[in-house]
Amino acid sequence: MNILSSMDPVLLSRILTEVTLFVHIIFASYGVGVPLMILLAEWRGVRTNDQHYVLLARRWARGFVISVAIGVVTGTSIGLQLSLLWPTFMRVAGRAIALPLFMETFAFFAEAIFLGMYLYTWERFKNKYTHLLLLIPVALGSSASAFFITTVNAFMNYPQGFTLQNGVFTNVQPFKAMFNPATPTKVAHVLASSYTVSAALLTCIAAYNILKGRKHVYYKKALKLTAISAFVFAVITAIIGDFSGKYLAQYQPAKLAAAEWHFETMRQAPFVFGGVLGENNEIKYGIKIPYALSILAGNSPNYEVIGLDRIPDDEEPPLYIHYLFDLKVSTGVLLVIIPLLYMLRKKLPGKKHYPKWLLVLLVALAPLAMTAYELGWIFSEVGRQPWILVGYMKVEEAATTSTNVGSMLVLFIILYLVLCISCIRVLSKLFRNRSAEEEMQERGMEGGDHI
Repeated sequence: MNILSSMDPVLLSRILTEVTLFVHIIFASYGVGVPLMILLAEWRGVRTNDQHYVLLARRWARGFVISVAIGVVTGTSIGLQLSLLWPTFMRVAGRAIALPLFMETFAFFAEAIFLGMYLYTWERFKNKYTHLLLLIPVALGSSASAFFITTVNAFMNYPQGFTLQNGVFTNVQPFKAMFNPATPTKVAHVLASSYTVSAALLTCIAAYNILKGRKHVYYKKALKLTAISAFVFAVITAIIGDFSGKYLAQYQPAKLAAAEWHFETMRQAPFVFGGVLGENNEIKYGIKIPYALSILAGNSPNYEVIGLDRIPDDEEPPLYIHYLFDLKVSTGVLLVIIPLLYMLRKKLPGKKHYPKWLLVLLVALAPLAMTAYELGWIFSEVGRQPWILVGYMKVEEAATTSTNVGSMLVLFIILYLVLCISCIRVLSKLFRNRSAEEEMQERGMEGGDHI
């Protein structure tokens, strides 16, 4: 503890914030995406009168409640840490971002109220669509929460809607601050990737059950719904990622240049994948795709992409974000290819429609999606460095000078470990103690249907 107390408070504040975000965003992504998957499952069940899909919705809803509880705790930690670790930022920029933070609370209240109504009204309505309609505010509320919080992050990347006088924000225009040029791509990317992560997790669970030898048609239907959803959401995320690249080229060229090791401003700029930096920023072993960066940035091979030669040295992001970007793109490609293989499985060589290698790949979809999601957030936040508020405030100017951050770091790490371990154990016991087969027998559904 003495060692931590002697460390730089700015560094410790960054570490604690990064650890909190690392834990929170996974549970937050499930909180945003799983309600949509539950909605799809129950809608399919009600529309086709197929109780297997209704049972999917019921079981997913139970697990969703647990993830929501963890997300609330870690989300509250972020709000607390904004004030304790970044007091200057909150004092200066707090007025500009107060509205979305306030609105996020109302979005969560709406989600929580209707979630409670949804959970306790199964089979209480004659019209099955009535119960389904209760889930719509839950899905909208969770997505609205993500929207409002992401607008805060977008504001940090493109601050506007205020006048800075003597270090104080005046003439604040909250809606202009919220709806800045970074908002459309940021919000769209967060929502689409959250849906992808959630669909990938549920795909993993269904594929794992089939891999373990469970042959009931329930798992086949679960895999079909989730894998197709994962493919659709992954493709949408990739398309939005292309728009994000164009945003960076226009508004945050330093982040794009660092991510692509683009040192010299030029037209017909190549896209660099992989590689190692040598002396004088020489790129070794990298794959260069001619004109690709210019096309990505401006839809034209002759588009001029700003390089790091036009960025002041003290404003350059760390160059290691190149690896984060490459890994994010690589995992994103796999998130499209793997569910596509599932969709084309009947045309693949072999007699089995569910070969073991394909099921293994589908199980891997969840960790791949989580990795891509985490990499995306790390790239976004580290790529903004050295700014906490681009163009106005650097990280070291915003951080606390307290010597107690080290103790907070240890306590919060313990808290997150307890929460994550508890979540895993509770979910494990919840579904092991009452398997899908047992529930189907209780409800009088057919006992088996080999895949």
